Amino acid sequence: MSKILRVLFAGESWFTHTQHVKGFDSFEECSYGEGGDHLIEALRGAGIDVTYFPNHIANRDFPMTREEIDKFDVVILSDIGANTLLLPRKSFNEAQRTPNRLDLIRDYVQNGGGFLMVGGYLTFQGIQAKGNWAGTAVDAILPVELQHKDDRSEHPEGITPVVAKAEHPIVQGLPAWPHLLGYNRAALRPDSDLIVTVGNDPLVAVREVGKGRTGVFSSDCGPHWGPPEFVNWEGYPPFWTNLVRWLAKQ
Repeated sequence: MSKILRVLFAGESWFTHTQHVKGFDSFEECSYGEGGDHLIEALRGAGIDVTYFPNHIANRDFPMTREEIDKFDVVILSDIGANTLLLPRKSFNEAQRTPNRLDLIRDYVQNGGGFLMVGGYLTFQGIQAKGNWAGTAVDAILPVELQHKDDRSEHPEGITPVVAKAEHPIVQGLPAWPHLLGYNRAALRPDSDLIVTVGNDPLVAVREVGKGRTGVFSSDCGPHWGPPEFVNWEGYPPFWTNLVRWLAKQ
């Protein structure tokens, strides 16, 4: 019996604070949302154990040590800025030294871990380059080289991915891809495998790094760049399952 694959998934959450102004009067509305449900359900449906840290929880609870991170076969970051991991409260609020968790991810991969970055407004570089991942230890291990600027490519008209390596086990046998509404631009590194393209850029790419593996999916795993046609796509669950299992060498 094969061991259960364990995944740590961080990001894909937000708080919204809205002010409604109606003539003389106004009131405020606050809400909380999460965008990773489709991906988490796909992995759990395949028997994969997923530990989920929303952004505000990841700031505190994302692993600080090799012992903690080595409990997982694959780490996934989606729509979470580098500062959330770089600046835990002990460091930012209390001026205490804490481990550099971006270096920790790099070391985890080089020693055999799997790592996946999923696109969004705060991964890759994102909106106004606020993701802040370019030039970091995480950027250095990705299959793509990140841009040092706002890297969004918005396509409200829809843009359809094209499979570049149909024989790769991550995409082999999947039905035709539906359209997406945008993605993050990046340049493929020469030692990486390009699996799926979108526009003139990588959508899915993977790389061997030390003893481990890394991958990128440069669009959203759910709304807003991932429209209903994508999250309800017949190939959605097997694609994510195949990708995570490949990163874990299973």
